[in-house]
Amino acid sequence: EVQLQASGGGLVQPGGSLRLSCAASGFTFGNYDVAWVRQAPGKEPEWVSVINSGTTYYRDSVKGRFTISRDNAKNTLYLQMNSLKPEDTAVYYCTTRSTTKRGPPVSAFEYDYWDQGTQVTVSS
Repeated sequence: EVQLQASGGGLVQPGGSLRLSCAASGFTFGNYDVAWVRQAPGKEPEWVSVINSGTTYYRDSVKGRFTISRDNAKNTLYLQMNSLKPEDTAVYYCTTRSTTKRGPPVSAFEYDYWDQGTQVTVSS
């Protein structure tokens, strides 16, 4: 059974940093595409950063500020978020899927498995 558990969210001032972590279990983590997805209040979920077939992708609004990484030995996915803005406020989800595909995702819903999410609030 695929299990994901994200942590590391919280309240941070604009310009600050947070590091999200996601512990994975129940599957061969290193073989799967993984993604961070976020959902702001009143908006549809959007993918933020992904590792698809070993290649990383970022949505334009976070390029240069966010860094996704994975430690396959620890079955852990990370998202380092720097220079945070109020518009980054959302629930962030760690996600994965049972297939691998090349190229950036079209939709956050390409990922089958989601964790419960961790809240990130950027506010002064």
